[in-house]
Formats: sequence, C-alpha cells, structure tokens
Amino acid sequence: MSRRFVRASARRLREVQERSLAGEPWVALFLDGKTFAEDELVIALGVTRQGTKRVLGLVQTATENQRVCAAFLRELVERGFGAADGLLVILDGAKGLRAAVGEVFGGAAQVQRCQWHKRENVVRHLPPGQQATWRRKLQAAYEQPTYAQATRALQRVAAELKLVNVSAAKSLAEGLEETLTLHRLGLFAELGASFKTTNVLESVMAQVEQRTGKVDHWRTSEQKQRWCAAALLAEAQFRKVKGYRHLPRLVEALRGGTRQHQDAA
Repeated sequence: MSRRFVRASARRLREVQERSLAGEPWVALFLDGKTFAEDELVIALGVTRQGTKRVLGLVQTATENQRVCAAFLRELVERGFGAADGLLVILDGAKGLRAAVGEVFGGAAQVQRCQWHKRENVVRHLPPGQQATWRRKLQAAYEQPTYAQATRALQRVAAELKLVNVSAAKSLAEGLEETLTLHRLGLFAELGASFKTTNVLESVMAQVEQRTGKVDHWRTSEQKQRWCAAALLAEAQFRKVKGYRHLPRLVEALRGGTRQHQDAA
C-alpha cells in the first residue's frame, strides 16, 4: 500500500508541476504562501472564464522572495498560462510575491490585495480590547458598494486611526489602493465574495490540512511535495467560484485596463 501511494503521489506531483495550462481562458490567479510542515510552499490556483478552479503548481521556498516566485510564475507561463487579455491576481500583499507578479505579468495583471489580510495587519497594531471595534469599522468601509464610497469610508477610518495609533494608520495606507481593485473595476458586489480575499485558496489548503495534518514526521522534501500535490489535485470536488456568471464582465474590465497600459507605454 505504501509503495502504491508513493507511486500514485509521485504521478500527482508530476501532474501538478508539468501538465499543460494552454488552451484555457484564464481570468484570475490566486497566489499565497502556506506553511507545510516546517517549510513554506507558494501555491498557485487559476480560475477560468467559466469559473472553474484549477491548481496550477507549487514551489517550495524559505520565504516568498521575488526571485523564486518570479521563476515559478515564468514556469507557469511556459506551460501555457496566459494573461494576454488581462488577469486579476489575488494575493495577501507579501512584497516579494507582489514584485514577482509585476516582473512577470507587468500591466496585464491587476492586483486585488486580500482585504482580510489588510484588516488583520492593521488591527494587529492595536491593543486586544480595541481590535474588534476597528475590525468592524474596516469591514464596514470595505463593504461599501462603490469605489468612491469605499474610498471615502476608508479615509475616515484612517483619519480616526491616526489619532489612536499612527502605526496602524500607516499599515492601512500601505497598498490600500490595491485592496480596492474590484471596487475600481465596478464588480465588487458581483465578485467580491470570491475575489476580495484569498479565501478560495485558503479553503483548498484546508483540504490539504485534513489529509496531511496528522503526519508528524516527514523524511524528505520530495515526500512533502508529493503529499501536498496529492491533496491539492482533488479538483473534481471544487465548486465554481461564486458569481461566475459575472466573469465575462470582469474579462471586459481587465481588457480595458490592459489597453490603457499599452497606450500609456
């Protein structure tokens, strides 16, 4: 049984790392680094225009550094992952990962930084007794339906925060505009449930944890990657992203952004 699993999981790992990504109409890319045993794995999950989720690959790295992540993204491109018509990239705001996206995809990618990570990074600067209050304020601001309304609401929260905790206010200001990308595209109400956070990828990783969480001894790096790949490829169980019927509108909005970037260049 053990030998059969080794062979089967090795096939799964090769499939994750080598299968062609060409021919699919990709519209979104989730990227996040996850702790797996004592290592960090950066995992990529793509979404097609039909709303189907597919695991694209993974890379083992000590940190989410730009060089490693850029090489990983180029490998996805070489396997056929395309962004010619524009791409929405959802990530947690890690600087190395964000820089890698810009290096590889340039103006074809519009980044939606995870609102959950932003909110939690901000409240982490505050005393525990104040965190719930500010978490609610930030959540209410982000839930405003339009870009203008959300921007004004967040500016008010930032002004209040500055009186309470300057470090928290600075944390909110850092990369704030990229947390409002869906608002700016006019699709927050329709697609926010799926794309305002990295939760889609978090839920996939929860499935991995169910299958691997009880393992307390890993012999090799290859073993870790085999087990992770075997769990990740349970794609038949993946549901389409919420709001998938609105993805054609996202495609048009992304195309418009790509054309503007090309004209500016």
